[in-house]
Amino acid sequence: MSKINQQRRHWLALGVGAAAAAGGAGLAWWRFQPHDMEPRAEDQLWSRSFVTPGGEALPMASLRGKALLVNFWATWCPPCVRELPMLDEFAASQGDGGIQVLGLAVDKAEAVSRFLTRTPLRFPIALAQDGGLALTRALGNLQGGLPFTLLLDSGGNVQQRKIGELSAKDLELWSQKA
Repeated sequence: MSKINQQRRHWLALGVGAAAAAGGAGLAWWRFQPHDMEPRAEDQLWSRSFVTPGGEALPMASLRGKALLVNFWATWCPPCVRELPMLDEFAASQGDGGIQVLGLAVDKAEAVSRFLTRTPLRFPIALAQDGGLALTRALGNLQGGLPFTLLLDSGGNVQQRKIGELSAKDLELWSQKA
């Protein structure tokens, strides 16, 4: 085989590899972007009542009227567990007039209770086991990825959504928009 043919094959292989990498990256990006919400998805959220690990009812309607950050998480989800201390600090820094924080665990009550014993959190936690992932899908998280976080304004409308681990920069930007 001539040197020119070898070079052509080399460049062809590199081009095919680059195209495959770009396609894979694009698919991954698309997969982890929130998609359009189902009609009335916000109403579905606000009409729900969840149960805390202690067994008390937590109706979503009781949290209406102030900006609210809702974080869907699970004890078996490493990025979820990593971001919880940051969310706890954020919640504590908000005071009475700031953004409320609610954690909705898509997990078993026993696992959440054990986790909270080891890692106490200052913001309310409730269980979203029954239909929790379906609710996240209605809110635009088609793959059901965790963590999934929403920022709702004081009127109860979704302003921001993120699939994946939050950063301090995300919280800073979202706070400015709340």
